[in-house]
Amino acid sequence: MFSNALTTTGTYSAREIQLFEKEVTHRQVQKGTVLLSKGEICKSLFFLLQGAVHQYEFNSASDLRVVDLHTANEWFLNHQSFVSQTPSEHAIAAFTDIEIFEISIESIHYLIAQSSAFLQLNKILAFPASRLHLFDNALTPLQKYQFIFEHRPQLLQAFPLKMIASFLKITPETLSRVREKFAKAI
Repeated sequence: MFSNALTTTGTYSAREIQLFEKEVTHRQVQKGTVLLSKGEICKSLFFLLQGAVHQYEFNSASDLRVVDLHTANEWFLNHQSFVSQTPSEHAIAAFTDIEIFEISIESIHYLIAQSSAFLQLNKILAFPASRLHLFDNALTPLQKYQFIFEHRPQLLQAFPLKMIASFLKITPETLSRVREKFAKAI
């Protein structure tokens, strides 16, 4: 179980997997539980074993804007807060009951001191690049949906369309039209 999470970032020896196992906290978390609050500094990386997690902010008192979505077998964190060790502008919460591994920044530093193989954990910090692809390449709503459909189809099963639309930075009505057009094309 621990090795599955670790091997998503690279190759590790049995000893290194044991070291990792000692540093990771295994948690069961209830739906709605906030893992990182706005204004809190992100001091951990998380690996989602089961369930779904969303990263969000509120535009107004009740307008939720989805920043990122995660499903099983994905690492997640608030990238900006973790890297700069500054207060987070977003919150991270369990969308469903979840099972996670959590590893602190101190534990990561300890592991790197024990073995340079743990420098491979830096690959986790590159994962937000897929999100940047959606928004930095001036994709049309149809192209954004197609990207999700091809590269992260599990999101379409785990989250309601309103959240998918918010994540894609389009209205639910636009998403409905896009899905209809996409269905006709395939």
